[in-house]
Amino acid sequence: MSTIVIFGGTGYAGGNIAREAVKRGHTVVSYSRHAPSSPDEGVDYRIGSLTDEATVKAALEGADELVIAVRGSDVDGQQLGDLVPALVAAAVAADVRLSFVGGAGSSLVSPDGPRLLDTPDFHEEWKPEATAHARVLDALRESPEELRWFYVSPAALFGSFAPGETLGTYRTNGDVLVTKEDGSSEISGTDFALAYVDEIEQSNHRRQRFTTGH
Repeated sequence: MSTIVIFGGTGYAGGNIAREAVKRGHTVVSYSRHAPSSPDEGVDYRIGSLTDEATVKAALEGADELVIAVRGSDVDGQQLGDLVPALVAAAVAADVRLSFVGGAGSSLVSPDGPRLLDTPDFHEEWKPEATAHARVLDALRESPEELRWFYVSPAALFGSFAPGETLGTYRTNGDVLVTKEDGSSEISGTDFALAYVDEIEQSNHRRQRFTTGH
């Protein structure tokens, strides 16, 4: 079993990942700015910011996996992409695999593109967050070969506002957005976590992004 450190472990995606990992017998440590109002049994909750290098370094002691499940456009006043170089250096030094809960916006709508965020119907107010997460993916692809990483983009409809149905299954599609026959794209938090923890355990996408959906 692995020791999994999650920054953002009290949020929607991070919380689902934490619960799924605990259920499978992994050791889970969650870092967030505030203690959860309803803590989950088996998760070790700690207070700390991803922007603090000393906190990150201490969190990685004895860890196997570092999961980043925070907003892309605002991490205590900074963009997540600006924190990637320090996270990469810390993960390489500690020999920890680094992974990110990404956004759907950077997913391609077809094998030849464009990205979802570059399509005409993508809402303008969503673009800052989507662009911030896309920067993270670009930085990972340019990272040194010794960094072990993966990045998971959910379906277009994903979040606490649309928790969806737990099916116990999911599909993946490389860089292309996962859609249904009717063109819709969605996944529940529980099944997204299923895909994420499966990747932690199986390492099917080494130094790659993959998309997932129902």
